[in-house]
Amino acid sequence: MSDRSGRTGNGVPGTISSIPLTDVDAHAPGTASIGHLVKDATAQVSTLVRAEVELAKAEVTSEVKKGLQGSLFFILALSVLVFSAFFFFFFLAELLSVWMPRWAAFLIVFVLMIVVTALLALLGYMRVRKLRAPEKTIESLRQAATVLPMSEPAHDAAGYTPGEYARRTAP
Repeated sequence: MSDRSGRTGNGVPGTISSIPLTDVDAHAPGTASIGHLVKDATAQVSTLVRAEVELAKAEVTSEVKKGLQGSLFFILALSVLVFSAFFFFFFLAELLSVWMPRWAAFLIVFVLMIVVTALLALLGYMRVRKLRAPEKTIESLRQAATVLPMSEPAHDAAGYTPGEYARRTAP
């Protein structure tokens, strides 16, 4: 079932616009002007790009939903593991209490947990500290800025940009 926008219940478009294989505005051979041909070519390229984007959106939406469902199961498994860890450490403390006083066994397990926590936090800190800026992206943007012409801010009839006019007329 689809809503008004043509989307099905799962967010994927019900229909994807296609590119006609025949020209709906066919002219007799040799009668179309260059401008009309350019207009038709531009419209067809635009339709092609839109159809490709819609197809990509439909595929990505479907795959993202599958990924989210899979990650939900991983999250549930991780939460069960976290709750199970409590019972393991309790078991370990009770096992140690066979050879030593119960309070000492629980203290040893507690200290062991603190040491493991500190070690994991240190490893995480060292990993995060190694993160670097996306150098390739920054360099690509710098190159694009040198290639693309810089546009001047729009001026009104008096020669002011919108920001200048607002600053000059502010009370």
